[in-house]
Amino acid sequence: MKAEDFRVLGLDLGERTIGVALSDPGRILAGGVETIRRSSLEKDLQRLAEIVTANMVKTIVLGYPKNMNGSIGPRALLVQSFADTLSVTFPDLNIVFWDERLSTVAAEKVLVAADMRRAKRKKVIDKMAAVVILQNFLDSRKKIQ
Repeated sequence: MKAEDFRVLGLDLGERTIGVALSDPGRILAGGVETIRRSSLEKDLQRLAEIVTANMVKTIVLGYPKNMNGSIGPRALLVQSFADTLSVTFPDLNIVFWDERLSTVAAEKVLVAADMRRAKRKKVIDKMAAVVILQNFLDSRKKIQ
């Protein structure tokens, strides 16, 4: 595998779902993959492992839900705990936190602009939030390079 073939995985972690997005091999564009319905940590990690393996993922970008004032709240602590589990499960992957404030709002605006009905938006909002998180991360990397 060439270094340029590796992808970045974006996750929007929720209590009941995990929105999943994946970069293209060139790490320019983010696309939605799925919304994992959470049933157990073991099953969540198993599904993520399948995605990581099938797509040659080297970095996982986790949406980090800071409070609007920038402080760390209970949701961010849950994400940190999940990241700790990911780092044990996937020791060879980079785990990156990305400020996800307003990512769900941005995703909702995209879906409304696409004239998607409310019932359909509810089914894909977490996946779209993961896309927003990952795309923002990818865009920031382009500015650095």
